[in-house]
This record gives sequence, C-alpha cells and structure tokens, in this order.
Amino acid sequence: MADARPFHWEFVPEQVTREIFRIEGGMPLHGEVPISGSKNAVLKMLAAATLTGERCRFTNVPEIEDVRVMAETLRDLGVVVDHPAPNVYEVASGDVEWLFVPLEAAAKMRASFMLLGPLLSRFGRVIISNPGGDRIGRRPVDLHVEAMRTLGATIEYRNGYYFATAPGRLRGTEIRFPFVSVMGTENAMLAATLADGHTVIRPAAQEPETDDLIAFLQKMGADIERTYPDTIEIVGRRRLRGAEHHIIPDRIEAGTFAVAGAVTGGQVTLTGAPCEHMTAFLEVLGRVGVDATCDGDRIHVDGRGLADGAFRASDIETAPYPGLPTDIQPPTCVLLTQANGVSNIHEAIFEDRLEWLAELNRMGADIDIVDKQHARIRGRTPLHGAEAEIGDLRAGASLILAALAADGESTIHGAHHVQRGYENIERKFADLGARIARLEEGTVSTSS
Repeated sequence: MADARPFHWEFVPEQVTREIFRIEGGMPLHGEVPISGSKNAVLKMLAAATLTGERCRFTNVPEIEDVRVMAETLRDLGVVVDHPAPNVYEVASGDVEWLFVPLEAAAKMRASFMLLGPLLSRFGRVIISNPGGDRIGRRPVDLHVEAMRTLGATIEYRNGYYFATAPGRLRGTEIRFPFVSVMGTENAMLAATLADGHTVIRPAAQEPETDDLIAFLQKMGADIERTYPDTIEIVGRRRLRGAEHHIIPDRIEAGTFAVAGAVTGGQVTLTGAPCEHMTAFLEVLGRVGVDATCDGDRIHVDGRGLADGAFRASDIETAPYPGLPTDIQPPTCVLLTQANGVSNIHEAIFEDRLEWLAELNRMGADIDIVDKQHARIRGRTPLHGAEAEIGDLRAGASLILAALAADGESTIHGAHHVQRGYENIERKFADLGARIARLEEGTVSTSS
C-alpha cells in the first residue's frame, strides 16, 4: 500500500520552449512514409500497466511528447518505466509509492485521467487532478467519475482534485453512459478488470484503440470481451499478470499524411497503415475525387487530380467509430479548401473544434464558421504563405498541410503542440520532399 506522506504540493509552471515550423510550400510530395504507433492507444496501455505488479512491455510506441509525459507521471508515482530501445517501453508497477496525479501532468495531457480507474481499482484510493489537454471545447470527465461511483467508489471534488476511495474491491455492475465516450468506456474497463463480479458497459466505444486495449487486457489475464458492437462485458479478477503488446498503427497520422499527398498534388504511399480502421475517411477521399487505394498494410494516395481541378466539394460529419473521426476533421477541412464547390462541416463530437479555421482563412481559405459545430468551406481557393498560430495538436498538423500546399513561405507558431502526437513529423515530411524545418522562435535560418 502507498505511504501516507502529507498532501502538500506546489505547481510551478514549466517553461515551454517556443518553436516554429518554417515551411516553403508549393512542392508536390512524393515517396513512402512509415506510420507510427497509435497515440490514442498507447497512452491507455501505459495506464493499464499499473493494474499489475509484473512487467509489461510495449513495442511500436510512438516517440512523442504525450508518451514522455505519461512515462514521467508514472515514474513520479513510483512506477518503474524503462525505455530500452527506440519505440519500446517497459513498465513495472510493483510498488506505487505516491497515489497522486498532480495538476502539472493533467494540464499537459488529458489522458493522465486514465489513471483514475486502474489505480483506484488496484490500490483502493487515488487523488487526481482535473485534466487539461487540447483546448477544443468542453470535454467533461463527469462520465468517468460517475462510472467509478457506480462501481462502488466514493469520490469528492475539492480545489481542482478528485479524491477517490474504494474500501475493499470495487463491485461489478451495469454502467450505462448517456452517449458514447471513448475514454469513459476505457476508464470503466480498466477499473472493472479487478472489481468483484460482472460488469456490463453500454453503449461502449467501438474505436479500434478500445479494441486494442481489450486485446492487451486479455493478454494480462483479464476476463473481458466485446459481446455486441456497443457492449463490453468484464468479470473481475483478483490479479492480472504482465504482458507484451505491439501497439496498432495510428489511423489519424495515416489520414494526415494521406491528405498531405492529395493537397499538394503528389503521390504518397503510407506503409504500415491500418486500412481496416480507415473506411469512413477513405470513403470521404473517394467522394472528393482523391485516388486512394489499400493494399494490405499500405495505402497509396495519388493527388495529381488536383492539378486538373478534379477535386469535388463534399459535406462531412464527424461521429464515433465507425464514423469519421473527429481527429481527422481538421486535415479534411484543408483538403476541402482545394475542392470545387461548397462543403459543409458538422463537428458533432467536440464544441469549438472549428475555431482554428480562422487561421486557415489567414492563408487564403474562404471559410465561414457558422457556429461552434458548423462551418462552410468555399473552394477552390489558392492558399498563400502566412504566419499562423497553432492552438491544438490536430489543428497544428493541419496548418502544416495548408502551408505545404500554399505558395510562398509560412511560419507556424506553437510547434510544441504538434510534437505531442506526431513522431518526428518534420523529418517525415522532409523525406517526402517538403521544405520544412522546426526552429526556435527568433531563428532566421531558411527552411531545409
């Protein structure tokens, strides 16, 4: 059991190095690009590893800032986290000394809240800060908290922290969410694996990352399965064992590079791509007129139709899987600026995720933000180099796409946001022929 040292902690804001992307656009991209492991899968796996005292090993881990932050958060708890080779992490949670997830971790990364379920279920108590992450609208954790209460936990909220306790084991039960919540589903799953009895979760998220987490938990010895598309059932075990797992490829990164090939009028092949997880997005590419084909774990994207004005406007709406992912909506908006006609965007998952489109307008796009969840894009408009500010991870990657398609040089501020979720993105683009560099603010060197 963790020690009972006094609760005293002071948050000192970390100084973030201000970096920019400097991009010279107008060059079609050509070549192959490897797709890294899934950010949205691996962060939950690292949290799940705290369910056992035995060592867990993960391969195909993306080398991104969010993984680094989660690893440091676990180390601060007393968990042993090793990084023996590139894209490999090992976690051993034999003795968690300090069941407290502070504001510093939560402010950097919302996925830190995924530690609520496993730590509470295994150790019976945890103090965890209200989470941060990208500022893309209201993303409440109420569903996570209510799920834990339904499992028998007592949770109080004071001064920005949740104080959670569960004397004895959590109790299996039925958890009914009012709507699909990916992280809510996954947090409930992690908590239920060590609960006493049978738990049913519905409607449960159907995302591939959720199923990858189920596969890892099964390797750990958890009695968990998806019994219907929207239902997950768990029979709690008293203990779980260590396991090894290969992280699935990142479908959002794959979609981002697919748009890059199309919007620059190039030809790009994505290797190690999760074709089976990208049906909705590939269907959108087809409607727009982008030639995209799957061959095993490779996706070939031919954007040469851009030069002939062959891209067509298309209305899109985000939805839980198997619908169009909200994380791929921003790159798709960049593509639609180069399609002929009017496209309507309905962002049905997060409020305020369309605010970044004002930055895209600075680069020559013609976009009306109708309200917090609707926008109208008039294409085709020539994009031009400009200065723009990144506000969140996916918008940041999308501004890079716009700069690559634009005439002239662009300076994109806030590069650190993109490093949270894309592994060495500037090198991957450079390998495709892009003229892009990541520099500290104030650097006057030209792009390479």
